[in-house]
Amino acid sequence: MRVHKLTIAALAVAAGLSLTACQGDSDNADGQSTGSSNSSSSSNGAKDTGGGKDTEGKSADGENTAVGGGGSDGASDGGSGSGKGSGTDSETAKCLTDHLEITAADGTVGGDPEETVVVGFKNAGAKDCLLTGYAGVDLKTNYGRVSAERTGQEADPVVLKSGEDVFFGVTYPKNDSGGSGVRVEGLVVTPPNETKSVTLDWPGKASLPVTEDGSGTAVQVGPIGSAGQGG
Repeated sequence: MRVHKLTIAALAVAAGLSLTACQGDSDNADGQSTGSSNSSSSSNGAKDTGGGKDTEGKSADGENTAVGGGGSDGASDGGSGSGKGSGTDSETAKCLTDHLEITAADGTVGGDPEETVVVGFKNAGAKDCLLTGYAGVDLKTNYGRVSAERTGQEADPVVLKSGEDVFFGVTYPKNDSGGSGVRVEGLVVTPPNETKSVTLDWPGKASLPVTEDGSGTAVQVGPIGSAGQGG
């Protein structure tokens, strides 16, 4: 029997994946799951249920939304950064997952060769905070998790003022194969230099393409600030 291989980056199953952090249906550094809904803190120790979707994390405009709560202060690698971004302050604390409102929306523009999902970080805390580098992004699929590759663009530090937001893009290949492909079941996002993640409903197309030789375009994530609102 011939085994079909994904046309995207190699799938990392949950047991083999070393993920930085999540909020919403969130995973902490110990691999335990905690749940949270929009605009409310999560209760510690709640199990991830039903494919990792945050069914209550919807904003008024239809975007997927989640706010972290009760997470740990981690130190994952946020990627490269020049340290010379406009308005940066060496005493500005990093943005914690617990203080960020995280949203995801379809940002594909007609005629684009690839599909795009735009992820937003809004500072819901009372103080300015610092984002540097790349967020961690994984797609939950019926085959396991697909980790997004970094585009390699320069990642300048961003000081996010209280109440402000910033966006970045996640691109993935169109499924023009004519088959059902790999079904996407959720979007896992980890802020830079954090160990707590959030799982959001997937706002993009329902599936990724599959080829027999494993060739194709990888899922990619751009640096913080690489996308505008709504794409």
